[in-house]
Amino acid sequence: MTRTCPIPALASLLFGLVLAGVFSAQAQPVFSPATVGGPRSGQAAELFLPEGRGPFPAMVVLHGCDGVGPHYRNWARRLRRWGYAALLVDSFGPRGVREVCAHGREVPPEAQAADAFHAAAWLRTRPDIAPGRVGVIGFSHGGWAVLKAVLADAPPAGVAAFAAAIAFYPGCERPTAPLVTDTLILIGADDDWTPPGRCVRWSQTVNRNGHALEMLTYPGAVHAFDTVAPLHIYFGHRVGGNPVAAADAETQVRQFLAARLAP
Repeated sequence: MTRTCPIPALASLLFGLVLAGVFSAQAQPVFSPATVGGPRSGQAAELFLPEGRGPFPAMVVLHGCDGVGPHYRNWARRLRRWGYAALLVDSFGPRGVREVCAHGREVPPEAQAADAFHAAAWLRTRPDIAPGRVGVIGFSHGGWAVLKAVLADAPPAGVAAFAAAIAFYPGCERPTAPLVTDTLILIGADDDWTPPGRCVRWSQTVNRNGHALEMLTYPGAVHAFDTVAPLHIYFGHRVGGNPVAAADAETQVRQFLAARLAP
């Protein structure tokens, strides 16, 4: 007996196949050395280099669900002041996406992690970068990507793992492999967008595989606590800066990186 697929069901099936194709395409890395420029160059990757000749330790910087903006450039400049080269990678623009704050899987965290690995591989080819001292830092959606990148099943073939990783208020899902990178997680206790309980479970579940894993939860802090924005509602969630938590997080990041990437 032949069964006929009703028109609505057929349309739904076709839409699903198209959507799957879009997601598959979006998951492919888009970083290209040809699109690297200087700070605020408008290129898909912005390289912030410290003064001097190097070789410098380096950090790949991954933006949040809102795309590249002032907050992430501020972090790149901060890292540069500390003596790190910082490569801020735009994972949305080259994919034709502006933001994913209400639909995070449109550019999945695995895709942003893949961008980070390809960016790091390019950094390691530069004579002014110390190839064994390249780390990654990400915020919100980018922090979610960081927690994908630190697992043993993440690095592409022939690409080294990161030497250090920092995730600010990340999305936390069940880990799929052991750690391959020392990792620091920083999150607000009152975060209603990426609840800290999920990251607690992640940190308790992941096989640390001999690597350091630190998680700091800041009382009274919400999502994006390290920004200067006042407390407000954004896509249905409370977000905004907490100066006390932000100052401590900056100190923690600097110490964590100095112990792993400094000469």
